Amino acid sequence: MRLKEFGVMRENFINAIADLKEEKSLMLARKKIEEGETPLKIVEQCQRGVEIVGKRYSEGSYFLSDLIMSEEILREVIEILTPHFPGGENIKKDAKIIMGTVEGDIHDLGKNIVIYLLQSAGINVYDLGVDVEPEEFLKALKETGASILGISVLVTYSINAVKKVVDLIKEAGLREEVTIIIGGYPVNEHIKDYTGADYFQTNANKSVELIKDII
Repeated sequence: MRLKEFGVMRENFINAIADLKEEKSLMLARKKIEEGETPLKIVEQCQRGVEIVGKRYSEGSYFLSDLIMSEEILREVIEILTPHFPGGENIKKDAKIIMGTVEGDIHDLGKNIVIYLLQSAGINVYDLGVDVEPEEFLKALKETGASILGISVLVTYSINAVKKVVDLIKEAGLREEVTIIIGGYPVNEHIKDYTGADYFQTNANKSVELIKDII
């Protein structure tokens, strides 16, 4: 396929995800794999589509139901890509990361993209899923010995649950052993400081680079 055609398909794919066109998104994902495009490049394009979805949500033109729809499209696209992901070379074989969406929040769009990118780099990720109680984060840290914790939060009323996670880790005497990163549309420097997290990030690629640097 010529470069120009690749570019057109790329834009069509990003727009299909951003416009919540499920069948078109899946069709283009399959075609891109058939044409030899790498899963990593396709995931990066998924991220671009998701960023547009997030922007439309923050502007009020998309609603929670639209976010849920975009999450479902992403899951289906990733199902198509998963068999084609390379094994990756471990940056550090014993590096372990726990990730989850905090209690009260069922959205995992950005979290999943970060996880897919990390796994494609050969990094061990334990995904706790969504609506995870603070106690479950602490339990997972104790069971796995993970040194990095990624907490995803999309809805502002769950910010206090993030703070509770950090407080529980402090109470357990593990705070110095765990690097805590929070991510999601509402997070910023102020929320990082309020919750007691070490870092915050709202971009999937930058989140992955940050985690690689920490490792």
